Amino acid sequence: MAPMAFIDSPLDRNANGRADADVIKQRQEHPKARFLQLFGDAVRLQKGQLFTARDGAVEGAIYLGEDLDRNPWFAISRNTDGKMSSLRPLMVEGKIKPAQLSILAQARSLVYWHERHGYCAVCGHKTAMADAGYRRHCPSCLADHFPRTDPVVIMAVTHGDNILLGRQRAWVPGMYSAVAGFMEPGETVEQAVAREVKEETSIVVGKVSYVASQPWPFPSSLMIGCIAEAASTAISLDDKELENARWFSRADVKLMLAHKHPEGISASHPWAIAHRVISAALQ
Repeated sequence: MAPMAFIDSPLDRNANGRADADVIKQRQEHPKARFLQLFGDAVRLQKGQLFTARDGAVEGAIYLGEDLDRNPWFAISRNTDGKMSSLRPLMVEGKIKPAQLSILAQARSLVYWHERHGYCAVCGHKTAMADAGYRRHCPSCLADHFPRTDPVVIMAVTHGDNILLGRQRAWVPGMYSAVAGFMEPGETVEQAVAREVKEETSIVVGKVSYVASQPWPFPSSLMIGCIAEAASTAISLDDKELENARWFSRADVKLMLAHKHPEGISASHPWAIAHRVISAALQ
């Protein structure tokens, strides 16, 4: 099975020790502590590799955990013009080791949250980082705020020998992928799968089975991969969501995954869970 991005983190997150400021300070002062610098969707590199040296103040550093050699890792929100590279191309190009790419996913999601949640959603007062970056506390109304992860269902829909795939206008020409959408409050995974497929294509689905999950740090989602069995086949598109959706034969899908389809159409890249879900639907 093709490898996915962001799933191979080697870090022990040491969640039980985050609240101890003295322990975190000791880890920051460790001679082999690593400090990632991120800002928005960008990370600092040096000669094509992750820049992890301590460079300047580490106030506000988010503790990520310790690697297999017990080296502490931290993330810092810092914009160093001319030295930052977007995370998405780094993922696609495969220039960063899978384990480090997974650490970056954790770092990017946390840094992004802190960059946008500096004030209390209850009273509007400025909040302070706590628990080494996994909580923000409001000194005014005493409310606590925690980093969020948004669950997204992504599914290959099957009917006999065929698989339903769709495409959005913003994608590269000819690429099709699995249908996806955010879960809503009060939904099960199965209900979200059925709702999203029906909303986007009018297809009614029955049985839903789980395949795999993938952290997706753009900005902070958890992709929940599923296969859904269709109970209908007539497609009616929501053109606000999809440019097109089609039923493809399994033979066509195999060629699309291998980028060998005679029409020049293709399916998702192996780094995305959509590739894993579509591949599983072929089994």
